[in-house]
Amino acid sequence: MPAPRKFTREQLRTVALAMVDEQGLAALTMRSLASALGTGAMTIYNYVDGREGLEQLVTEAVMAEARWDDVTGEWSEAVTAVAVGMWRAVRAHPHAIPLILTRRSLDPSTLATAEALLGALAHSGRSGTDLLIAFRLVTGFITGSAQSELAGPLAEGHGDDPDAATGRVRSLSSERFPHLIAIARAATASDPEIEFRTGLRIILTGLAA
Repeated sequence: MPAPRKFTREQLRTVALAMVDEQGLAALTMRSLASALGTGAMTIYNYVDGREGLEQLVTEAVMAEARWDDVTGEWSEAVTAVAVGMWRAVRAHPHAIPLILTRRSLDPSTLATAEALLGALAHSGRSGTDLLIAFRLVTGFITGSAQSELAGPLAEGHGDDPDAATGRVRSLSSERFPHLIAIARAATASDPEIEFRTGLRIILTGLAA
């Protein structure tokens, strides 16, 4: 009888995230992950503990993709570098965003990213509760910005035509929804990363005041 196959955690989370990207969260199960890895479901239990463990693999995989350049200038530039790296990683995996929003993760990738962001914010002179508030404000904006592309009146479904998504709003009554229609028109020409950087700049300007 052949010995059970051995896997690294990185292998597991890479395959788990790929499944979620392609088929959505509901497709990720012990059995489906085992099948994708060419092994039995019981083997997976040696690495993760049920559904929560599977979802943890996904959040780890997303945060492991966060990349940013070291910045030695102003603290706001360092915060921007880390925040944009986090936003790009989260936005690249829309099906995983609900997990990023709701799961508490203590894996090395998530901890390293949080430490980098906290370190950059700390250079603004904040500490204690003030630093905590700033950290939660920025991380909330990162995940919220990515989520807002998927939920709300101007949301685009995964793979949807952006013009079709905003077109639905533009077809509303101009008397009842003048502001929604106006920003729907703006949204057709808007670049998501420019939007994110602009919003982040507004936040950082407020923190610097």
